[in-house]
Amino acid sequence: MKIFRGFQHPGIAPACALTIGNFDGVHRGHQAMLALLRSEAQHRGVPSCVLTFEPHPRDYFAAATGRAELAPARIGTLRDKLEELARCGIDQTVVLPFDARLASQPPEGFIDDVLIRGLGVRYVLVGDDFRFGAKRAGDYALLDASGSARGFDVARMNSYEVRGLRVSSSAVREALGRGDLEAVGRLLGRTYAISGHVVHGRKLGRELGFRTLNLRFSHWKPAASGIFVVRVHGLTERPVEGVANLGVRPSLDPNDVNGGRVLLETHCFDWPTSLGADGGYGKIVRVELLHKLHDELKYDGLDALMKGINQDCDDARRFLASMHAETHRQTTRDRI
Repeated sequence: MKIFRGFQHPGIAPACALTIGNFDGVHRGHQAMLALLRSEAQHRGVPSCVLTFEPHPRDYFAAATGRAELAPARIGTLRDKLEELARCGIDQTVVLPFDARLASQPPEGFIDDVLIRGLGVRYVLVGDDFRFGAKRAGDYALLDASGSARGFDVARMNSYEVRGLRVSSSAVREALGRGDLEAVGRLLGRTYAISGHVVHGRKLGRELGFRTLNLRFSHWKPAASGIFVVRVHGLTERPVEGVANLGVRPSLDPNDVNGGRVLLETHCFDWPTSLGADGGYGKIVRVELLHKLHDELKYDGLDALMKGINQDCDDARRFLASMHAETHRQTTRDRI
C-alpha cells in the first residue's frame, strides 16, 4: 500500500475509488466498507484509496478550544491504522493534516480541491453518518448532488451489526474502557494489539528483575489502560507471552525518561536468549492484549511495587495456562 501525507505528490494515482474517515481501530464495519470499496475500484479499473486525517478532527477542536474532554480516546496509533488498511488490501492511503485551513473549508471547496483536483475521484463511498466541511455542513445529499453534476459516483453504506450491536469506533472504545477484550475482539474481528518500536526506558524493571519492552503509545488518551496478559510478536519467529502495563505508570517519579508519556511496558516471561540483554531495542513489535487483570495502581514504594508485579505475573501465568488448556481441549474435540 502506498502512503502519502497530503495529495501533492507525483506518485499519487491520478484517479481512484475513495472512502473517507478516521478509521480508528479499523473494526469490522470499516472492513466491510473497505471490501466494498475494493470491489468498486476493481470494477472501474482504478486503485482503492482511503482518505484519513491526523490529528483526529475532534483532537484538533479539543486543542483549539482548550477542552481536552472533547478529544476521543484513541483505539490505535497511526501505524496500527495504516497496517490494518494495508492488510485489508487498500492500494493507497492519503493522510491529510487536519488544521485550521481544512477545518474552515466549505463543503463545496473540499469537494473541488480535495476530491476532484487532489484525488481525481471516480467513486466515493461513505458511511451513513458522514458529514464534512466547515461546521459539518456537508452531508450525503450534497455529496451525491455534486457527484451527479461533476461526474463521479457516490454511495452510502449502512451500519454493520454483530449480534444486534452496531459496530462503531465508539463501541470499541467503550469495550476497551471497561476491559472487555472478548467484546473488543468481536467488534474488531481480531485480537486487539498495539505495535511500535521498542524504546529505552528508565530501566527500573531491569534493576528489579523484571526486564520490560517499552512501546510509546503516540496519543495521550488511549482507549485501553491497565495491566494485561499479552503476547508479543516480532522478537523471534514464535510469539512470547508476558504481562504488560499500558498507561502513565503512577508509581514512578516524574523524572522518568518517559515521564508523562503513555507507554506499553511488557515483561516477557521467557526472554529470547538469542537477543541478548539489549537485543530488543529498535525492533518493531506487535503486542496482543489478551486479558485485562486490573487498572493501574499506585504503590507505596518499591517493595510494594515488586509485590504487585509478582502477583500480576502469577495471575497472568494462570490465565495463560487456562487458555492453553482450553485450546488443547478444543483441538482434541475437533480431531474426534
